[in-house]
Amino acid sequence: MAVRFKKNTTDSFFGHFLYEQIISKDHFLVKAKQIIDWDRFTNKCLRWYKGSAEVGRAPYDPSVLLRMLFLSYLYDISERQIEERANLDLSFKYFVGLGVDEKAPDHSSLTYFKERLLEGAGKSAYDQLLREILTQAKQRGIVFGQIQIIDATHTIADVNTDKDEDRESRGGKPRDPSARWGTKGKKKIKDKETGKAISINKSFYGYKAHTSANADSRLITSIVTTSGEVPDGKQFIALVKKDNFTPVPKANRITTADKAYDYGDNHEYLKDKKMGDAIILKKTRLIKKDKNKEVWCKLVKSKQYQEGIKRRREIESIFGIQKQNHGLRRARYIGLDKFHVQASLTALVYNLKVVVANMTGSTLKGYGYRGDTVRLSSLP
Repeated sequence: MAVRFKKNTTDSFFGHFLYEQIISKDHFLVKAKQIIDWDRFTNKCLRWYKGSAEVGRAPYDPSVLLRMLFLSYLYDISERQIEERANLDLSFKYFVGLGVDEKAPDHSSLTYFKERLLEGAGKSAYDQLLREILTQAKQRGIVFGQIQIIDATHTIADVNTDKDEDRESRGGKPRDPSARWGTKGKKKIKDKETGKAISINKSFYGYKAHTSANADSRLITSIVTTSGEVPDGKQFIALVKKDNFTPVPKANRITTADKAYDYGDNHEYLKDKKMGDAIILKKTRLIKKDKNKEVWCKLVKSKQYQEGIKRRREIESIFGIQKQNHGLRRARYIGLDKFHVQASLTALVYNLKVVVANMTGSTLKGYGYRGDTVRLSSLP
């Protein structure tokens, strides 16, 4: 049976003709629609649709709903707001794939779409969408270098912790049962006794997005999401394994991370897989008096270690853009699975900006990343 979707008027007078007269060909959303093959996302999503859009009521094309979500994250507005904007803004309508005279899908359709993917394949559905944009980036000429950077960033749960504590004290349930207290980073405070500045851990209530990014392309290649209390270093191997399913080079790969990832298991894994180790070592490994010290001293002096640690901090600007411009500072939804949806879609939007900026020079003004540091191979 043939796949059927709700019909639209993009190929009518109310579609391309009017758009071509009104919207600049250099508009970021015009370039984003042209550079990415959105039909490939349709095919990927259909496997998680009951009936595969061949039987029952004709659904919206999955890529239409995905592009609606892209816009929501791109401009950091709610799904209710994106419904309204997509009905009023011609550039939004064009990007989504609607005719000028068509009404956009409502926000409840977006909710159903997100849940349908989770029900169909769990978190891996969103991992596969991330891999798809990476595959297209490579096919378009984006260069993936040898150095991978791993780090984690935290996201605050959509919870008023004071109200939550009061609710639980009266026998109620927490608003977000999956969120946990964790620490991320340091802050300085004045010691009450000595009056001197001291460093303490910063506490937060929420989640972590453990992330791997390619240093040369500046693209996010894999994500693991956890609640806030989970140690960063424990997610290292999972991220490296996920990177093996992406266009990241497997030969001569160097992986760098900060001291929080200095676990024996992480070093052993890289050694066993013959990958370059540039995890920053804790001082205790270099000052202890035993024969194993020489192994770590040799690693610190190695070319791979020196090359890797020079690039480690570059991931912080990626996190900054995601938080400042695309809403990763605070959770949109309730629950760990839904946080994975948010972290994945934020990464997809960030990657889309990188690809479009480097392929066309078109950028989203006021929303971070100008694409001036990525090297491209020659295009076919």
